[in-house]
Amino acid sequence: MESAGLGRRVAAIAIDWGVSILVARLVFPQFGYLTDEGSIAILVVFAVEIILLTWLTSASFGQRLLGLRVLSLSGGRLSLGRVALRTLLICLVIPAVVYDSDGRGLQDRAAGSIVIRA
Repeated sequence: MESAGLGRRVAAIAIDWGVSILVARLVFPQFGYLTDEGSIAILVVFAVEIILLTWLTSASFGQRLLGLRVLSLSGGRLSLGRVALRTLLICLVIPAVVYDSDGRGLQDRAAGSIVIRA
């Protein structure tokens, strides 16, 4: 399995974040866009989207659009717990921007996962 490039991964997370903003604005219109409540709503929508889609389809919405998949190192789907751990670390940002020579972020190393081109 070959790890996906950094450019596609960044583009996929940007797509996921943009979609999360749109969904949060539609579902929680009572929260202002640049308020603390609005920011938390966006983050919650982002986390739920990533967890559910990655667990069910091995790719978030943005990853699916860009032809990426998240798999365990053995090649199978990740368990819900491993997907949740990976997503929590992505939401913390720092683990997602620190990566190794194989292009795997700290969130992928902790979850035993790899992002590949599908």
